[in-house]
Parts: sequence; structure tokens; C-alpha cells
Amino acid sequence: MSVAPIMDAAAIERALARMAHEIVEGNPEADAIVFVGLRTNGAPLAHRLATKVGEILGRELPTGELDITMHRDDLNLRETPPAVGLSDIPFDVTGKTVVLVDDVLFTGRSIRAAMDELSDFGRPKCIRLAVLVDRGHREFPIRPDYVGKNLPTSMTERVTVSLAEIADKDEVVIEK
Repeated sequence: MSVAPIMDAAAIERALARMAHEIVEGNPEADAIVFVGLRTNGAPLAHRLATKVGEILGRELPTGELDITMHRDDLNLRETPPAVGLSDIPFDVTGKTVVLVDDVLFTGRSIRAAMDELSDFGRPKCIRLAVLVDRGHREFPIRPDYVGKNLPTSMTERVTVSLAEIADKDEVVIEK
């Protein structure tokens, strides 16, 4: 198996900065924006994006984290039950523009599960999707609103995102 680097720390930061500006430009009601990241890698990305958008707007933005385990559609296909965590959204999402953040968008199944989990916390005005990497191969009609990098892949390749908050370094690699 070969591993090819796709994004280093500087490229990830540039992508997040660009995405932050796109989020501000695309949401004139900036006082209603909140960020929610999917655990595991989407959560630190949501915090980073919220910080960058907050710097542009001059204020702190609410950020939460979702655990989608119980909304996944593959639970009965697993040999062992997955570890279930808690979602942490310390604010009401009702009437807000929720920027849902994840590291890699692939089939769309995780995002569908995230929207199901998010509905337990209220009724957002709208949900926007921000992903660091969009690798294609959708199985659900889900598309991102903000993308750090479009990366066409084959079904046999694997995209791995490492973040300093979890893995002590920032990088995106593709394993062939």
C-alpha cells in the first residue's frame, strides 16, 4: 500500500481560511451562525472554522459536537457494537444557520446520520455543510456548501485526515 500526501498543515490552514470567508460571504445574517462538528475529526475542524469566522466578524461563535453513532445505518452490520459518545451542543439550534462540519465527505451516510442527530436539538433555519475533503462517491443526495479540497478517488483508496488536536500533526493523505 502506498501513501501519498495531499495536504500539509499550511494547505489545511489556507483551505480553512478560504472556507471561513466563504461562510461569512454566504450568510448575511451572521448573528445566527453556529458550528457543529461531527466527532471525531469534524469537531476540531468546527472549532477552527468558528474561530476563523469569529475573527472576521469580531465575535465568538457557538460551537458544538455531535456523536452520530446511534443514527448510523450500519449498526447491524458490525460484529461488535461501537462505542457511543455524547453529543455536546450547549445552545439552541432552532432558527439558526448550522454549519455542520466534517473532515471527509464520501457516501453521505454520516451526514444523513448527523442531520438526524441534530434534529434532536431543535429545528435549524438551515443546515450548511463544510468539509475539508470531498472525495466523491455519494450514495445519498448530499453535497457540501463549503469544501477545502475536491479529491476524486477510487472506491479502493482511503483518505486519512490527521489533526494536531488528536494526532499531533495536520495532514491529509491518500492510501492506495
